[in-house]
Amino acid sequence: MSSQSTQAVVPLYRSLLRMSKNFGSYNFREYALRRVRDGFQAHRAEKDLAVIEQLVLDGKAQLELLQRQTTISKMYEFNKTVVETQPSIKYA
Repeated sequence: MSSQSTQAVVPLYRSLLRMSKNFGSYNFREYALRRVRDGFQAHRAEKDLAVIEQLVLDGKAQLELLQRQTTISKMYEFNKTVVETQPSIKYA
């Protein structure tokens, strides 16, 4: 990957991860994080600049979608799941 494409991909990856963490629901949040990581991992070895440019455009569209969905998610209150409400265990 060239340095120019790296300069576009890394900030996009970070933005997608950051936006995914804004979901109110644990399940949506974990699903979005998993999709982002898996999507970037699947195309990690891509060398063709035209394909990389198209993937970056697709990623930007997904970022806009995540922004809309997280905004909608914040409008509703979600009950915490068992995973989120477990008390931390402290050992003596």
